[in-house]
Amino acid sequence: MGNGTGATSAGALQPKAAPITACTISRDVANFDLLIEDMEAEVGEAWGDLTFEDASVFLSQPEAESLQFVAIAVDEEDEADLSRIASIIQTAKDMGIKVILIAQEVSPVILHQLLRLGADDFVPYPLPENALHEAVERLRRVASQPTGPAAVVPGHKPQADRNGVVLPVHGLAGGVGATNFAVNLAWELATIQKDDAPKVCLLDLDFQYGSVATYLDLPRRDAVYEMLSDTAHLDTDGLAGAMLSFRDKLSVLTAPSEMLPLDFVTSEDINRLINLARANYDFVVIDMPHTVVQWTEAVLHQAHVHFELLELDMRSAQNALRMIRALKSEELPVEKLRFVLNRAPKFTDLTGKGRVKRLSESLDIDIEGQLPDGGDQVSQANDHGLPLGETTPKNPLRREIQKLAKSLFELSKQTEAAKV
Repeated sequence: MGNGTGATSAGALQPKAAPITACTISRDVANFDLLIEDMEAEVGEAWGDLTFEDASVFLSQPEAESLQFVAIAVDEEDEADLSRIASIIQTAKDMGIKVILIAQEVSPVILHQLLRLGADDFVPYPLPENALHEAVERLRRVASQPTGPAAVVPGHKPQADRNGVVLPVHGLAGGVGATNFAVNLAWELATIQKDDAPKVCLLDLDFQYGSVATYLDLPRRDAVYEMLSDTAHLDTDGLAGAMLSFRDKLSVLTAPSEMLPLDFVTSEDINRLINLARANYDFVVIDMPHTVVQWTEAVLHQAHVHFELLELDMRSAQNALRMIRALKSEELPVEKLRFVLNRAPKFTDLTGKGRVKRLSESLDIDIEGQLPDGGDQVSQANDHGLPLGETTPKNPLRREIQKLAKSLFELSKQTEAAKV
């Protein structure tokens, strides 16, 4: 199909008039006809298509050095071939080739693993209009950004060689406990084990009413405003200077000291911030504003899992429906959303359990997490500026968040092990 030859083998990918700058890699590219059209629109004839078998061979040849990116297209039938796909991703990354993952009906767990293995961007299939072009442009912008000298972020080595998991948290209504969830999830991840604990940062992106600083008793700093004002020159030093360390275990970017409009930053600003955080941390937890803004899409694309907090009430249900419709109308990756019910009914509350089931069915969603009501201890911990794990470790809400943190950590370790 590419380079005007319909090549499907490594041998047929020899460049003619011009070097090949991109490749599709799939079990059968004919299953992704929209991708063929978009590749031709993006790079003309300077591309080729490879099967999984051919990819490893071609990537070892000198001709592969001209590749700027590869688009790896997978569907549910490819899930059993994860190890080979992971090897292709790793080979491409070792060569400095950008990887765009095109996924159709792939399970969230497999998608998460592939992204953690080093895929630079993700686009769902069928491809939304201009989605491939926008993904390629994002990769080019990142590649053209100047990189500052590596520096020590609190509790960090200066290599900036990580590839962190991005976990945004969004409350579907006021008071559903999104910030409390984000703070405690970040703390549980940062303290998941005593030795060789993961490096975790917590970003408060609610520039108007963000309260992470209050929940952890941290001062708000002018450095945050200065950093957000000039992300084009942001480097690890700048990020370290804007962050605060909570008990030498959790790095925190508080909301600015002054209320700022949510459009104070652009999608490019947010992408730069998250990219730098990912390079320095194993987990990047983001407390999002309730309002959906222009750069919400940037966070959603960067997210590995996007937590949506709701309660068992009509306002949460209506807002969840609005959110789903909005994402689908813009053809955004709604499959990244994970709905978490806070203050869920107790095990013995059969009436409440029935309401949860009806809520899930009426919205056509899976409620993948149910958090118990932590009671007054939650408010007391927040007022004292401490995570639940430090004040009331046996609190049922704390225990449930701890379980979630452990599952995320174990999944991350399994993904890292798959690279070896």
